[in-house]
Amino acid sequence: MSHNDPLYTVTQLGAELGVTVRTLHFYEAQGLLTPRRAGNTRVYSQRDRARMILILRGKRLGFSIKEIKEYIELYDIDPTHGQQTKALLKAVQKRMHKLEEQRHAVEETLTELRRIELQCEESLQAMGNLPDLAPNIEPKTGQAKKAAAKPIGRSL
Repeated sequence: MSHNDPLYTVTQLGAELGVTVRTLHFYEAQGLLTPRRAGNTRVYSQRDRARMILILRGKRLGFSIKEIKEYIELYDIDPTHGQQTKALLKAVQKRMHKLEEQRHAVEETLTELRRIELQCEESLQAMGNLPDLAPNIEPKTGQAKKAAAKPIGRSL
């Protein structure tokens, strides 16, 4: 690291990345960040900042801390980053497959729920008893209705 690289306090890095101090300390405890000390203050380097950006991206994409740690450790081991890229490709493909399975399961569940909803509505309609069970939800779409504006305060 060059002497011109900026250093960040835990508060500065947290504010820049939109995370709490506690979050940074958590990832430090997991061995993903290695801040130096300047007296009693932790200082984070550009490397720590870059690692934290990778961690946040990995978490947003649904990767576990273990998977993120393995990926980041490969960066230090392999200067060509070939192993890291292969590992990332494999992890991304595995994650996409899992998400596709989840999407399929959600679509199946929604189809079944819509079928049950229709059966219930038809049954109640046949009885002449179709209640307004969900007044804030549009039937079939699941979209919330906009509430009519009500005046605030007392009427004159």
